[in-house]
Amino acid sequence: MDTKLHILLCEDDESLGMLLREYLQAKGYDAELYLDGEAGMKAFMRGHYDMCVLDVMMPKKDGFTMAQDIRKVNATVPIIFLTARNLKEDIFEGFKIGADDYLTKPFSMDELVFRMEAILRRVKGTVAPTVVCYRLGKFLFDTQRQMLTIGSEQVKLTTKESELLGLLCAHANDVLLRELALKTIWIDDNYFNARSMDVYITKLRKHLKADPDIEINNVHGKGYKLIAPGGVKVEE
Repeated sequence: MDTKLHILLCEDDESLGMLLREYLQAKGYDAELYLDGEAGMKAFMRGHYDMCVLDVMMPKKDGFTMAQDIRKVNATVPIIFLTARNLKEDIFEGFKIGADDYLTKPFSMDELVFRMEAILRRVKGTVAPTVVCYRLGKFLFDTQRQMLTIGSEQVKLTTKESELLGLLCAHANDVLLRELALKTIWIDDNYFNARSMDVYITKLRKHLKADPDIEINNVHGKGYKLIAPGGVKVEE
């Protein structure tokens, strides 16, 4: 039985939309991306979704119009608006239509997930499962305690070290895009944040040296890859 929550994601900025979809999937959601409101509305009419995340400014059918159409057929599905505009009139309009929340770009992807989970707790009494511990090689990584353990030795990670290692674990043996990591953890992918992330990658490599099978490799022009020959397992 499929227990994942289904998210309808409509965002006309394809690169941002793909990053959001990938991040939501890494967090345990089943997210579908559509690049305009018309395609998104067609998907909504033929599928079942637990939440809609809609960009306001979209081609063919804008987010407000799409939300009005959704409300004609479903009065309760939660809706979150994403927008580059911070006008009070737009915010009021969104809530008048029936939005549950409103995020102004640029925003942290973690903040989006936190807001989604708060709404889902309220309307469904449930949220997507949150990974607490990862088993990678000889290490146990506790994301809540921010603790990396190997044998009898423990290393307390900083918040950013923990967030970055969590993303690497979610993309183990695959490429974690630099842009995704930067926009998720640092919100902005500017030069200074990119240099800061490189420093944290170096720190994580030092922490992981105790198991020679676990590596973080640079993927030129793309990002990083956490190499874990046995895969990364989620611990209950």
